Amino acid sequence: MEDNVSFAPTAPVTQITAAPVLQDASSQPGVAAIPPVAPPSFPPPMAPIPVARPPTLRPPVSQNGGARANDSNSESDDEHYEISEDSKRVRERQEKALQELLIKRRAAALAVPTNDRAVRDRLRRLGEPITLFGEQEMERRARLAQLMARLDIDGQLDKLLKAHEEDAAPKEEVDDEILEYPFFTEGPMELREARIEIAKFSIKRAAVRIQRAKRRRDDPDEDMDAETKWALKHAKGMVLDCSNFGDDRPLTGCSFSRDGKILATCSLSGVTKLWEMPEVTNKIAVLKDHKERATDVVFSPVDDCLATASADRTAKLWKTDGTLLQTFEGHLDRLARVAFHPSGKYLGTTSFDKTWRLWDINTGAELLLQEGHSRSVYGIAFQQDGALAASSGLDSLARVWDLRTGRSILVFQGHIKPVLTVNFSPNGYHLASGGEDNQCRIWDLRMRKSLYIIPAHANLVSQVKYEPQEGYFLATASYDMKVNIWSGRDFSLVKSLAGHESKVASLDITADSSCIATVSHDRTIKLWTSSSNEEDEGGETMDIDH
Repeated sequence: MEDNVSFAPTAPVTQITAAPVLQDASSQPGVAAIPPVAPPSFPPPMAPIPVARPPTLRPPVSQNGGARANDSNSESDDEHYEISEDSKRVRERQEKALQELLIKRRAAALAVPTNDRAVRDRLRRLGEPITLFGEQEMERRARLAQLMARLDIDGQLDKLLKAHEEDAAPKEEVDDEILEYPFFTEGPMELREARIEIAKFSIKRAAVRIQRAKRRRDDPDEDMDAETKWALKHAKGMVLDCSNFGDDRPLTGCSFSRDGKILATCSLSGVTKLWEMPEVTNKIAVLKDHKERATDVVFSPVDDCLATASADRTAKLWKTDGTLLQTFEGHLDRLARVAFHPSGKYLGTTSFDKTWRLWDINTGAELLLQEGHSRSVYGIAFQQDGALAASSGLDSLARVWDLRTGRSILVFQGHIKPVLTVNFSPNGYHLASGGEDNQCRIWDLRMRKSLYIIPAHANLVSQVKYEPQEGYFLATASYDMKVNIWSGRDFSLVKSLAGHESKVASLDITADSSCIATVSHDRTIKLWTSSSNEEDEGGETMDIDH
C-alpha cells in the first residue's frame, strides 16, 4: 500500500512514498492483522522568516533585588553622582586641546595676507600690535592667522568682515608711499656723542689686541703653550690664604681695585666696606647710603672710584675715602648687577624692570635705556675693547649688544633656566655664561654658537670670571659652596676651592691673577693664593716674562 503526503504551499512540495508491502499479513495463518502506520512527518528544509517582536521592557532591578518604582529614583541617583577633580581637569585639557585644534584648522582655511605690509595693516585694523619685539614676517603672519581664527570661532565676524572690507576698499594715492616703522627709540644727543666716543675708543683697543695676538703667534720666542701650562699650574696651587667676617649679614658682592690693594665687599645690610689687602683685617672706609640691601659692587678700571647697586632701585658712585659722587636713579625695580665700561666713563646697570641702562658717570645722566629681555635682566659685562656689551636675564637668554649702533647682534639660546652671570674673555671673542641650570656655557662670537658646555656645579652658578690677562683660566662660583677653576683652553677642571659653609655669592680675580677673593652667605671673605715657590713636576720653576 502506498500513501502520498503533501506539505504546505509555503515550502517546496515533496512526495514521500511508503515502503511496499511484500506480503499481506492477513493471508498468513496465525498472525494478527497489523494496522496501517502513517508515515512520519518531516520539517521543511527551509524555516519560515521569523516575525519581529517588540522588545519586552523590564523594570531595572536594584541591588536588593526589588524593581525601581519609577524614573524619579533614577533621576535622584544621577543628581548625587559627582565628577572627581582629576576628571574635570582631564576634561578641561581635552576641551582646550580640541579648541586649539579647531583654531589651527580654521587658521589654515582662512585667507591670510602674505604681504608683510598687508599683514601689518590687518593687525592695525583689528586693534592688535602691528609687531612684537624680535618678531619676523612669518611669525607676524602666523599671529594674524591665529587671531582671525579665534575671532571667527568666537562669532565676532563683524569685526573681521570690517577688516576685510577695509582691505578690499580702493587704495588712495597716499598708500603708494612706502611706510617705514622705526624699530628703535630715539635717544638724546648725549647718546650719539657717547656712541662716537665708544667707537673711537674700541678701534684703538681692538687694534692693540689684534697686534699683540699676531706678535704672540708669529714671534718664535713666544711659547704660548708654556705660558698656559705655567698659568694653570699656578692656578692649581691655589690654597686658602686668609678668611675674615665681612658683615653681620650675608655678603653679596666683591671687587678688587685696579692695583689690587683694596677689596670692596657689599652685603644684605646695604653697607659696602673697603678692606686693605693682602689681609682683609683693616677697614679703609664704610659706605652707607643705600636704603635697601646692596646687590653688587665694582671698581673702576681707570681710577680709584667704585660703584654699588642696591634693591632701592639706585646705583651710586663713590670715592675710596667714602665720598659719594653720583646717584643714578631711573630704574623701576631693584637692581641686580653693575659694571664699568673699559673706558671708565660709563656705567652699566641691570634691573628687574626688564631693562639695562647706560649712565654717564660724570654727569649722572641716563644715556641708554635698553629693552630686549622678556623677563628681568640680571648679568652684564663689557668686552675689553669696549665695543660690545653682554646681558643675561631670567628669560634664559644671553644677548650681545653693539654699543656703537645700539643693535642686538647676537642672541645665545641654550640655557634652560635663568642666566645670572656673563663675562667676556680677554681674547675678545669668547663669552662665558652661568645660570640656574648649574652649567657654564662658552659661546664663540665668531661662530655664533655654543663652543663648550661645562657641567660646572651641583647648584646654580652665581658668577663666572675669566683670568684678566690672557684668559688662561676661568673661575665659577656656585651655591654648592664651591669655587671651581677651569682651563681656558680645553675647559677641564683645574682646581676646586672648598671652604665656605654656605652659598658663594661672588668672586673676583686680581689683575695679575695672583689672588682670588670669594664672598659667601656665611658672611666670610676668603682669599685664595698660590705659593710663589711652587715647582713643576720636573723640579724646575717656570718663570715667564709677562
